[in-house]
Amino acid sequence: MKITIINGPNLNLLGTREPEVYGSQTFEQYFEQLKGIFPKVEFGYFQSNVEGELIDALQRAGFSADGIILNPGGYTHTSVAIGDAIAAIRAPVIEVHISNVHAREEFRRLSHVSGKAKGTIAGLGLKGYELAVRYFL
Repeated sequence: MKITIINGPNLNLLGTREPEVYGSQTFEQYFEQLKGIFPKVEFGYFQSNVEGELIDALQRAGFSADGIILNPGGYTHTSVAIGDAIAAIRAPVIEVHISNVHAREEFRRLSHVSGKAKGTIAGLGLKGYELAVRYFL
């Protein structure tokens, strides 16, 4: 099983960014734990703060991965292009959000990704990534 995780803007700041919302662990630390939980899964990982780079990563993984876990960050609410990229690829996508976007500002309730994704996991912290992997397995 080959699963690619793609993280969007500001997720490179996990561990220091609003730890009361996002926790104190970096994604790199969590990623090592995730690989330990699922040693038979071949993981790919990509993070960018740039919308076009996220689309490129979706297209690269979208025809070779068995599944993609995508946290598009703030682009969730603004990027029709990311939604279109998900619709154009073969690999199923699970949208993951660390925080509960529905309990935050009103504008965060709109997702250009959810309608194109296989499913959405929100508000369960980093555990959402593990749950997405379990879905694919």
